[in-house]
Amino acid sequence: MTKIAVLPGDGIGPEITEAALMVLDKAKEVFGLEIETQKGLFGGCAYETYGTPFPEETWQLVQESNAVLLGAVGGPQWDNLPRNLRPESALLGIRKKLGLYCNIRPVKFYSILADKVVWKPEILEGVDLVILRELTGGAYFGKKGREGDSAYDTMEYNREEIERIVRDAFEMAQGRKKVLHSIDKANVLETSGLWREIVIEMSKDYPEVRLEHLYVDNAAIQLVINPKQFDVIVTENLFGDILSDQAAAIAGSLGMLPSASLGGEINLYEPAHGSAPDIAGQDKANPLATILSLAMLLRHTCKHEQAAQAVEKAVEQVLEEGYATGDIAGANSKRVGTKEMAKLVSECVSG
Repeated sequence: MTKIAVLPGDGIGPEITEAALMVLDKAKEVFGLEIETQKGLFGGCAYETYGTPFPEETWQLVQESNAVLLGAVGGPQWDNLPRNLRPESALLGIRKKLGLYCNIRPVKFYSILADKVVWKPEILEGVDLVILRELTGGAYFGKKGREGDSAYDTMEYNREEIERIVRDAFEMAQGRKKVLHSIDKANVLETSGLWREIVIEMSKDYPEVRLEHLYVDNAAIQLVINPKQFDVIVTENLFGDILSDQAAAIAGSLGMLPSASLGGEINLYEPAHGSAPDIAGQDKANPLATILSLAMLLRHTCKHEQAAQAVEKAVEQVLEEGYATGDIAGANSKRVGTKEMAKLVSECVSG
């Protein structure tokens, strides 16, 4: 029995997680999966109830689970809270507690959404890349503070932190197209200098993988002018955060981007987008990123590749049939809401 802690969170979080659970129910039925889900409070809604965005009760639920399916957290009503009480601090907290050092963000171009991207379709046709972002080190977790009119954020990395994510990246590249791009700023930053040295050392264990190094500014340009050159990208926390959101434009919307945070015994799956409080409760949110995150859960935690592919194929089928939520709808799309999109995808899941 696989136990999933479902943390809907804030804004559109409850709607998109409910949509994913509808698809999960169909996958369980089709493939005979034994999966149990239980919900907990996390983020702003947890702060309102417990006075903290990541209460002990939720942490206990997570520890008793095999995986976490997360919606989204945050909203303007909590923006003025101290940093450690803001909903977003719960995200950093859960990743750190679970030891989730490897954030995987697949980015795929869906030709049916060609009119929603700024590129010419021929530049994007066939783009199917994965960004591996180091998740528990770097500037987000280094020493930070203010002294008068000055502020500082310390970017720190050690060998172990770099080696483990780079190893994951090489392993993934080995099983895909055997091309790995490592992104750094080694001409300026000492952390990047160490990063590049270690990547080069480790490349000797993967002679079949072609290794390419890019400075992060050049990588940002290359994602725009020639995204087809990329297959697996590995980089540190801050650079990965920015580049993966930039790459979202390839998919036409952040609402299409799933993610998995791996590395511990309990892994976390969530859409790459935020809580979108402006459309919360209006049945307008795109649930596909969360549904695709569920597919990653089926793949990495449940180890059921067939079920994962069935969910991904169901999403593609629904898109190809012209159904779309508002964020990805074109002139000829069949517009649907969150619930209807989930229903359509679940109906297409088959063995």
